[in-house]
Amino acid sequence: MVKTITIRDDVYRKLSAVKGRDESFSEFLERLVEGADSIKTLRRLRGIVEFKSGEKEELLAEIRARRAERRL
Repeated sequence: MVKTITIRDDVYRKLSAVKGRDESFSEFLERLVEGADSIKTLRRLRGIVEFKSGEKEELLAEIRARRAERRL
């Protein structure tokens, strides 16, 4: 599944400057959060991420489904 996120131009430039030359943004972001405490990461991101209409509920439903899969 592919998702579109919106970030400010200045943030994009900063991320572009620090990601690997042959690294996609997905790979870069995955590397940043890999091994990180997901709760701490989400708390740091709170207020930064903007959802388009309906995306928030869709994302929450996907999170709940994946959590249920892990519990099986």
